[in-house]
Amino acid sequence: MTREPPIPETMTLHVPFRIVKRGGRKEMQLPHGVRPDRRTDNTLVKALARAFRWKRMLETGEFTTIAELAAREGIAPTYMSRVLRLTLLAPDIVEAILDGTQAPEVTLARALEPFPAGWLVHNKFR
Repeated sequence: MTREPPIPETMTLHVPFRIVKRGGRKEMQLPHGVRPDRRTDNTLVKALARAFRWKRMLETGEFTTIAELAAREGIAPTYMSRVLRLTLLAPDIVEAILDGTQAPEVTLARALEPFPAGWLVHNKFR
């Protein structure tokens, strides 16, 4: 029988990070310049899926009003209206959310906030 080399008694490892609350849950935030692996925000993806499903149901005439659809889904019409705004996001933002590459500050709570009043509306038909 051979003897294994002794294992050092103590090893110290320093990992710089902070714990932040995001959407009611705690999340580890890495230092600037360190990119974590892709991580899809399932809550945001589900909200996008619901928004596009509801939009299709309204566009096909299955439901004539948001209030009617909200009653069937058992949610408040005001909440449904906020979620439906997700269908107005730029395609590259939707793709980033689905890929899990969106900026860390892009959360469902932030996405459901009203658009800033200072944003200019650009109309390509002017």
